[in-house]
Amino acid sequence: SFDIEPGKFLAILGNNGVGKSTLLKCFNHILKPDSSEVLLDGENLLKESPREVAKKVAFVSQSVPSTQMTVHDVVMLGRRPYMKWGFTEEDHNIVHDAMHRLDVEDMRGRFLNQLSGGEKQKLALARALYKNAPVVVLDEPTSALDAIAEQKLYESFDKMIGAKSAVYISHRLASTRFCDRIAMFEGGAIIELGTHDELMEKDGAYAHMFEVQAQY
Repeated sequence: SFDIEPGKFLAILGNNGVGKSTLLKCFNHILKPDSSEVLLDGENLLKESPREVAKKVAFVSQSVPSTQMTVHDVVMLGRRPYMKWGFTEEDHNIVHDAMHRLDVEDMRGRFLNQLSGGEKQKLALARALYKNAPVVVLDEPTSALDAIAEQKLYESFDKMIGAKSAVYISHRLASTRFCDRIAMFEGGAIIELGTHDELMEKDGAYAHMFEVQAQY
């Protein structure tokens, strides 16, 4: 088990098939585990309705489907769990700020199926980060971005995440320097947990993976 404090960033790493994405889907109520709990402020998320979970957890998956919706409409959908009678001026202001910070304002009127993979990922992040949910769950959110765009995005994450608890999966270990802690998975379990420096000093599975990637 592990915990994530407000304002902290946890990376989940490991080889393919060890349970990383499965774990994140449990956070978001997409899957329900046979045992254990997912607690937010002491309350079990797995017992709450999908609408309530949607208010508390913002989820970005590995891929973003193409639809006949504009970029503005897709980002606005992130506000839907909070909507009662329609979108308010506050909703529009939040969406405008999200699109500005992630540099997607110029795509406002374009349809989702006209975007590249990297543009779609920026859009999904804009929707998730400004949903006002206390937890942000990111499953390889930058896999389609080039190295420079990815670095700029991670450098701005602290400001965008704010007091939220953030957990993400990435196979690019260069991004782990932006994280507060790293959880290394193997066989569906955590085998190492700590900061980048702590795990490198331990010279275990994480250090080996990092050194292998550094060679390429």
